[in-house]
Amino acid sequence: MFLGTHSPRLDEKGRLILPAKFRDELAEGLVLTRGQERCIYVFSQKEFEKVHEQMRQAPLSSRQARDYIRVFLSGASDEVPDKQGRVTIPPALRSYAGLGRELAVIGAGTRAEIWDATAWQEYLEEQENAFSETDEDTMPGIF
Repeated sequence: MFLGTHSPRLDEKGRLILPAKFRDELAEGLVLTRGQERCIYVFSQKEFEKVHEQMRQAPLSSRQARDYIRVFLSGASDEVPDKQGRVTIPPALRSYAGLGRELAVIGAGTRAEIWDATAWQEYLEEQENAFSETDEDTMPGIF
């Protein structure tokens, strides 16, 4: 499970050193792809296969499902971290997420997310009030 917030930097070659806590889960390979809110989703190879299998269940007759799958998969890049735990983020994904040098890598359970540090701070500030006021109707059975 991916948890926490980490603050790595993007190097001049577009590489990111994965947080140490995430390296074991991602050592055999990972998939980077477009995420919602202009971040990059990071899945282990195994988890990405599960997500892809769920997508395969979507009806081909659904235009919205086809559109989502096209955008999601066309931006996907499978990567293997090097011995230092570095992974290269493709230029198209860096551009999509508006990544600068300062990053925020957050754990989101079954995936990690890569954000531009400023974008993450803005998103978090915007969402924290809503978070503190979340009731059971939004997340039934959690609290």
